[in-house]
Amino acid sequence: MLYVINNLESLIRFLPNLHSLPLDYVCSRLIPTQISIPFHSIHVTPFSFILSIQSVIMGKRNSQRKSAAAAAASAMFDSDDDSSVTSSSTTRSDLMSLSGTEDVYFDQHSLLDQALDALDEKRSSTRENAFSSIIEAFNSNMQHQFLEKKFATLLHQCLASVKKGSKKASSKEIALAAHAIGCLALTVGCGNNAHEIFEESIRPIDESLASKSDVSKISSLLECLAITTFVGGNDPEETERSMDIMWRVILPKLGSNVVSVKPSAPLITAVVSAWSFLLSTVSNLKLNSKNWQNSISYLSTLLDKEDRSVRIAAGEALALIFEIGVIDKYSAEPRSASDTTEEEIKPQESYIFLQGLKGKVINQCKNLAMEAGGKGSAKKDLNNQRNLFRDISDFFEYGYSPEISMKIGGDSLQTSSWSQVIQLNFIKHFLGGGFTKHMQENEFLHEVFDFTPKRKCLNGNVHRMSDLEKRMFKSPNSALNKARTQLLDKQRMLTEGRKVGHYAVNMVDDEA
Repeated sequence: MLYVINNLESLIRFLPNLHSLPLDYVCSRLIPTQISIPFHSIHVTPFSFILSIQSVIMGKRNSQRKSAAAAAASAMFDSDDDSSVTSSSTTRSDLMSLSGTEDVYFDQHSLLDQALDALDEKRSSTRENAFSSIIEAFNSNMQHQFLEKKFATLLHQCLASVKKGSKKASSKEIALAAHAIGCLALTVGCGNNAHEIFEESIRPIDESLASKSDVSKISSLLECLAITTFVGGNDPEETERSMDIMWRVILPKLGSNVVSVKPSAPLITAVVSAWSFLLSTVSNLKLNSKNWQNSISYLSTLLDKEDRSVRIAAGEALALIFEIGVIDKYSAEPRSASDTTEEEIKPQESYIFLQGLKGKVINQCKNLAMEAGGKGSAKKDLNNQRNLFRDISDFFEYGYSPEISMKIGGDSLQTSSWSQVIQLNFIKHFLGGGFTKHMQENEFLHEVFDFTPKRKCLNGNVHRMSDLEKRMFKSPNSALNKARTQLLDKQRMLTEGRKVGHYAVNMVDDEA
């Protein structure tokens, strides 16, 4: 038997706990239609009866939210080409606003599934929006459950956009797809999946880098190559292969029919930064002295460039090269004939040449540490350059590596070497707004930086409040908050009453 509620407003007045739902919403949405509740609910405790009513109400509200979320996701992925592509964080906030600010229903896995399906659409803007949503989802949460089922599908969809000629992909789509691959690699961490990402992506990235078009696309491809190699590269040879691909972007091996094109400053910065990031992971890079001489000489010329970002990237790379002890490897120690290559027949000469390059770099760094600001130069950029090259000069002269402390949530992350600084800055730049989330929950990054965030509970289990608990205890309309407000009002009235009584007594005394 069912009991039909016709006057829900009067019921709310007598059941304070039901105030966890906004009164205006209940009156406008639920009073015009009758809600059927099992009759036996009337005879149980009031709290159980409230739960029965709220379960019916929540069922209606959740179904409305699911429909709104699906419609919004479809509209988001299928935007027109003429409209500018909004950031994924903005689209997410717009989607959430459809459901109200007090209780938000956001089924992220459902949105990821829809984004994955949207990657098959013909319209380029639809695929771009889908990639943006995927990147935002991976930045905001660790999508392990989603990847258990859709890892291979997502990887090959991303590679389809990166591969040259596979579809009519815009530069923006390729850049987003490459960034999504990097996010995928960081999320899965070391293992077979990460190595599969590296093996499957290195050739398409190499081919796409050969078509030098948009700098933003090239930068994203370089970052993707660096991240996938960092996570999935199993041996130094694979890392060296990726580093060689990076150098060829700005220093191509010219043939008889190839014309040299001067690379732009942003492109040089992107290559040097990605190359340094991978160099920080290799303890024993198998380069002969001639290659090291060429690398150090080229980086030294970059210190004289006008662009500050180029100078900073080159300075960090040089500091890292000398930190890993390149010159020490070519000191005047005797070598056996079998270990000596043609370029290293005279190791003493190589050692002297590298020492001369180091002296030149030290002088350049000292000058950049004291550079005066010119007209139109940004003060912040100038200070960053001065501080960096002051640290580099101190490192060259005294052997002091920079010590950096970074706050992540309530925890502190410490770095004490150039390799750690370069890795931290590169990953922070790549993840952007998702850096804090990954540093708190990504176990792979915990191992990389030897970082263990504090847990709210010793066993790592954090209690998450349900939607009903949030309404009952956190909502401004909850019974708890209303009771607190009533108590404060009573205390205020009593205080005012005491003041009135005090003044009245004084008035009587004065009259007497």
